[in-house]
Amino acid sequence: MSTPTASVEELLLTADRLLVAGLGATAAGCHRGASLALRTALEISVDLALDAAVPGLADTTMRAKMLCLRCYTAAETARRTNAVWSHLCLGCHYHQYEIGPTQDQVRIWQAEVGELVGALATNTP
Repeated sequence: MSTPTASVEELLLTADRLLVAGLGATAAGCHRGASLALRTALEISVDLALDAAVPGLADTTMRAKMLCLRCYTAAETARRTNAVWSHLCLGCHYHQYEIGPTQDQVRIWQAEVGELVGALATNTP
């Protein structure tokens, strides 16, 4: 597993800063940027949980990791992780024909990611 360049805590803080202060970007840019930071924090947490259970498993695709996650953590945690990750993936990508995520949506995802990061760190099935 490669060493992440940013910690989960730093990514969660970056998402919060984007939602609160904007950091000089447009509202849509802040929402997408926060979504990306949250998704990355969640992916790092999944990698750490899986690598602790089965070294090397974190080197697969994220879709495969989501399938494997239910074998190494509580079923509800795995389900919630997959659901919020899917929403964040949609929120990160720009589609000309779609409105991006709202601040309220990103705040909900932020709360969910915060809970899941803690649950994945304890990794209790």
